[in-house]
Amino acid sequence: MLVLLPPSETKAEGGSGPSLDLAALTYPELEPVREKLVSALVDLAGDVPAALAALDLSERQSGEVERNLQLRHSPTMPAVSRYTGVLYDALDVAGMTKAERGRAAGRLAVASALFGLVHADDPVPAYRLSASSAIPGVGPLGALWRPALEPVLAGLNGLVVDLRSGPYAGLAKIPGAVTVKVVSEAHGRRLAVTHFNKAHKGKLARALAAAPREPGDLAGIVRIAARSGLRLERTGDRAFELVI
Repeated sequence: MLVLLPPSETKAEGGSGPSLDLAALTYPELEPVREKLVSALVDLAGDVPAALAALDLSERQSGEVERNLQLRHSPTMPAVSRYTGVLYDALDVAGMTKAERGRAAGRLAVASALFGLVHADDPVPAYRLSASSAIPGVGPLGALWRPALEPVLAGLNGLVVDLRSGPYAGLAKIPGAVTVKVVSEAHGRRLAVTHFNKAHKGKLARALAAAPREPGDLAGIVRIAARSGLRLERTGDRAFELVI
């Protein structure tokens, strides 16, 4: 099973790993696109006003441009620790036991605008690039990633639980993936949850990543969720609603 997470705009600072080595990342067939994007971001960062505009940042966020300028030289840390925010707070990898962390390393991956797809322990630097960004000389990221990334996603073995947000799901399709929609229930009606959506997806990702046994089918996913107090209901062939 692979649980596919969205990245976050916010990143943890620093790191103790060596500088970026694209050849060391999982899915080496994605390296040509990764290299193109890294080079484009570094070049763009040399023109701060242009970088701020392309990345939809304010002048107060110019430090994000500096991060991109240092992409090839800054320290790295495991991807699952690099990304921060509500979903990753709920995932709480730092609070896992050693055994849980070991299982999570093999079950978690992050969809990334810069790297396409990385596993939990792939070493990545801090950077700024969103799925909706259009980099000069590169264009829309979906058009760049789709031809390279979709064959990789189509070749994933076992269950794939797709927790990506809309913009990242738009970078490439995953045939046969399990999808999850977070909804609230009141007075017999269900409404999509927006504000707490990421937190509940983080809780589900933690339950699946840390479970002693990997689920072999859709019923197994429901059982693991239930043991963590999560109400997961099947609404389609491979679609679920996480009811809160």
